[in-house]
Amino acid sequence: MNFDWTVVYDALPALLQGAKLTLWITAIGLLGGTLIGFVLGLMRAYGHVLSNTIATIYIELVRGTPIVVQVMFIYFALPLLANIRVDPLTAAITAIVVNAAAYIAEIVRGAFLSVSDGLKEAGLALGLPMWKVLIFVIGPVAIRRVIPPLGNQFIVSLKDTSLFIVIGVGELTRQGQEIMASNFRAVEIWTAVAVLYLLMIGVLTVTLRVIEKRMRIL
Repeated sequence: MNFDWTVVYDALPALLQGAKLTLWITAIGLLGGTLIGFVLGLMRAYGHVLSNTIATIYIELVRGTPIVVQVMFIYFALPLLANIRVDPLTAAITAIVVNAAAYIAEIVRGAFLSVSDGLKEAGLALGLPMWKVLIFVIGPVAIRRVIPPLGNQFIVSLKDTSLFIVIGVGELTRQGQEIMASNFRAVEIWTAVAVLYLLMIGVLTVTLRVIEKRMRIL
């Protein structure tokens, strides 16, 4: 079988549109997931019994189920259970938020708890309230330790968007599937899809390396 480059050329506009939607879902989902993850992580690390228990239950429920099940639940079960109807794109973004928040919470918890207790005690000894100790004393050290595992989670979440094909979201994998179904050129189309994923993840990886070097993590 000859590799026909014209197939890739013809399919490129649709694939790039799918890649653009993939990046959009990932960016918005991770923004929400990071915010919630930080709150949950601090609840796990420094919260009282009730907040710690709530965060733990959330994290274990999410980590104990695949993301494809979570998005199916949001899209198909919520309308039946709570009369909440969402379109496929909203369901996909919500699934990334929900899923990433659980993993980021554990990253944040580990990073904050890895900071020496001496720093916390020094901050408290100076009369600072706990929230100021977290932001101005422990936070700067913990954030540097969060960056590498957080970057790994970003890459995982980007690849997870391919699973949203099950609810018809027109991201990159879905676009590739539809084009392949119309021209039956599986080798060319899936090669192009794989290259686009590699390019997106490559750019993200390089960006994270630059951030790590600027923050003197590496």
